[in-house]
Amino acid sequence: MSTIKVDTIKNRSSAINLPNNFKIGGSNIVQGYTSSGSEPGSPSTGDFWWDSSNDKLYRYIDSEFKEISLAGAAIPVWGGIRGLFVGGAAQAGYLNEIQYITITTPGNGTDFGDLTGASNGGASASNQSRVVHRKGISSGSGWPSNQNTDIDYFAPATTGNASDFGNSTVYVARLAAVGNGTRGIFGAGYGATATNQSWSQAGPNVVEYITIANTGNATDFGDLSAGGNGLNATNDETRGIFAGGYVGGSPASLNRLDYITMASAGNSTDFGDTLGGTLYYTNVGNISNNVIGIFSGGYAETTSYTKLNVIQKVTIQTTGNATDFGDLTQASGTGAQCSDGTTGCISLGEGASTTNGIDKITIATAANATDFGDIATHTYLSGSDGVSGAAS
Repeated sequence: MSTIKVDTIKNRSSAINLPNNFKIGGSNIVQGYTSSGSEPGSPSTGDFWWDSSNDKLYRYIDSEFKEISLAGAAIPVWGGIRGLFVGGAAQAGYLNEIQYITITTPGNGTDFGDLTGASNGGASASNQSRVVHRKGISSGSGWPSNQNTDIDYFAPATTGNASDFGNSTVYVARLAAVGNGTRGIFGAGYGATATNQSWSQAGPNVVEYITIANTGNATDFGDLSAGGNGLNATNDETRGIFAGGYVGGSPASLNRLDYITMASAGNSTDFGDTLGGTLYYTNVGNISNNVIGIFSGGYAETTSYTKLNVIQKVTIQTTGNATDFGDLTQASGTGAQCSDGTTGCISLGEGASTTNGIDKITIATAANATDFGDIATHTYLSGSDGVSGAAS
């Protein structure tokens, strides 16, 4: 092997031209750069490619392009290892209970504390240190007095009861929520507006938001493409997606996937369709790893209200239809789900033969769910809501 030692290079005002390039260990040290919407052909080791279609940077290493990205937080801003199941319904009536699990450790739920009042069909958003819960129905009859505009909050790291946060502008239940760690955003549900209390399965298509760190009343965000109750939602750090919903009539439910940009108030945009056409009365709560969003269970569009064991997934930053992820251990409607950014936990709801069961999935790996544990008390029939936050 030859060795070249250079002590001094003179006449530096002129460029040094190496027509055959300069190699170390047989590899070219001059890296190529391509900006294109598709992968460049015949790259050399070390070459860079800016994927202009998806705004991503890659480098060619070991015969393939590998994505270069900043290392994100281990847990997305809306998540944490403490999963919480909030409110719901049992055979004894509607519940004000909060229960918790440690998402990283399979096991049974534990009592956390109570909401300020019963909530069936509510929804929650989190910034890890605070959970804000928009309540649902407080009792079994008496519209609109059984509807809540109440919003509660609590610290997930400290077991105890919730406190009053403020009020919503609409009377709704069976709604869904997304959040980016700053805003909690609540959409649709069945019910009515404060000025028009004519009850409707479709409900208003209103989306409203709160600032999680500051107590106060909700503010209008915009509109979804339609109302609907029993829908679900998921998000990454910038985009929120609302899925499905029951509106009555024919067809009785929606196959819509709507998305919003959470930092900018405005109306939703079409994302695609749910798997198999319809999805409503799903397991409510956010399962996401900041790339993939998950919807689980629910009901199919049939006269017999067929309950589903299907788990659906979307890639949150890529519009398109939902695809199959796997199956729950049992068909389940109106249960609850939560995640820490790696594992998703699903509290089985109405229709499951074991309605106090909890399933788990690994978000990055499409597969069937497995058993996690059981809810601590009561048999949850419907209307619980899932959320997660920091345990300390």
